Amino acid sequence: MKKPIRKAVLPVAGLGTRFLPATKAVPKEMLTIVDRPIIQYVVDEARAAGIEHIVFVTGRNKHVIEDHFDMAYELEDTLRSRNKDAALDLLEKHRPEPGSTSFTRQQAPLGLGHAIWCARDIIGDEPFAILLPDVIIKSQVSCLRQMVDLYDQTGGNVIAVEEVPEDQTHQYGIVELAEKINDNASKISNMVEKPAPGTAPSNLMITGRYILQPEIFELLSNQTKGAGGEIQLTDSMLSMMKNQSFASLKFEGRSYDCGSKPGFLSANIAFGMDDPALAEELVPFMKEMIRQPLAAE
Repeated sequence: MKKPIRKAVLPVAGLGTRFLPATKAVPKEMLTIVDRPIIQYVVDEARAAGIEHIVFVTGRNKHVIEDHFDMAYELEDTLRSRNKDAALDLLEKHRPEPGSTSFTRQQAPLGLGHAIWCARDIIGDEPFAILLPDVIIKSQVSCLRQMVDLYDQTGGNVIAVEEVPEDQTHQYGIVELAEKINDNASKISNMVEKPAPGTAPSNLMITGRYILQPEIFELLSNQTKGAGGEIQLTDSMLSMMKNQSFASLKFEGRSYDCGSKPGFLSANIAFGMDDPALAEELVPFMKEMIRQPLAAE
């Protein structure tokens, strides 16, 4: 019998060097997309998929993430005294239930695989989800919800994928597909990290959402350092693939890599356009910005 997906791991220990000096004092996960920090979008996705407990794997100077998901007594008391009920309701809506979050430290930057391994005792002997917080996904149905629905059908392990241009496959982890499960899902026969140009087995990149079985932890415990001198999650997944099934899901939606400046700015525009009042001001501004370089030519 398949165990349900109750827990999720969010590795948030990274330094965010691509956004310095902004991230010198503010974690990259707390940079805002419109009016919410990046990490809030990822947590909301997990909760929309039915996740009951979220494990944050943090590092130094990340205490503000923990504070964000806690009560803010002084702020809330001030809002209450000023009858700011809408603001109070918004804070309460985004605050997790007591006991539904855990925070553990990755004490050294030893890679994604090591970060996931740090959550082993909290996850225990059950399947779990991983959501990389650099990636936020805009979709009608939570990407992780789509993955959980596939897991309920297939069991095993599930990885979210999306298409990238052929000439960009060397920048990503790429999956090789076996037989189809349905129109959007297939079994995976291999994964290649940043294949050389022209050698990629497909144009489907790994997006940063995973459902994995707990056996991954034992493999990570014995995993030797890989690319970059780090413990790579992909290496252990490849080892687990010898004994367990992996499925890919080409999810409905669009991802934004908020670990890059273009992705971060694109996400702000995309999510900002969801607000009619903001869109009313954004559209004329964007048209003006587009015309300027064209006029200069």
